[in-house]
Amino acid sequence: MLHSPRTVSDVMTHTVIAVGREAPFKEIIELMEQWKISALPVVAGEGWVIGVVSEADLLPKEEFRDSDPTRFDQLRRLSDLAKAGGLTAGEVMSTPAVSVHSDTTLPQAARIMALRHIKRLPVIDAHGLLQGVVSRSDLLKVFLRTDEELADEVTRTVTAFLFPDGAVTVAVEGGVVTLGGEIRDRTLVPVAARLTRAVEGVVDVRVEPAEPAPRTPPR
Repeated sequence: MLHSPRTVSDVMTHTVIAVGREAPFKEIIELMEQWKISALPVVAGEGWVIGVVSEADLLPKEEFRDSDPTRFDQLRRLSDLAKAGGLTAGEVMSTPAVSVHSDTTLPQAARIMALRHIKRLPVIDAHGLLQGVVSRSDLLKVFLRTDEELADEVTRTVTAFLFPDGAVTVAVEGGVVTLGGEIRDRTLVPVAARLTRAVEGVVDVRVEPAEPAPRTPPR
């Protein structure tokens, strides 16, 4: 049986520091410094996520503090100029918030972060209520799995599935998986490599099949 991909629910932080729409600018800075985080969800009502305020949302106030924006900036950076004058979370936040659900796979969450250039994602339920937060560091936790854990999962979910005769061996060092032994059907090699690479925590995959024993000619 193939392994189930790990999801955001496996690594996310459930205890979340969030602010309301009316949270003052300075309070946001103090919370970020206190909790060593780079962004805060902005919530309303019972916990509906209405936006996110990040360091990038706060920086325009410092950037434009001692100078007047050029005509070019006025035309090109209307949003940043508005945030430079903001006093509350509601005035500086990015909205709508880029968020994920708890069943989002880790690769999907990583792609969203990379494409949107963000470090933290609010995790919401089907009703848009805040459940937690997942960060870049949370996604990297999978690489803390031990070599023994990885070897066990690759054996159970890949080699036992594709090579039930047990002739293929699994060795792991530093997260790098080596598939060895006698691989009779070489057409399965790319499949095995792809499935092994999909195991969370695998750094790389190498395939080093043993050379088949020479056949003894008939007498």
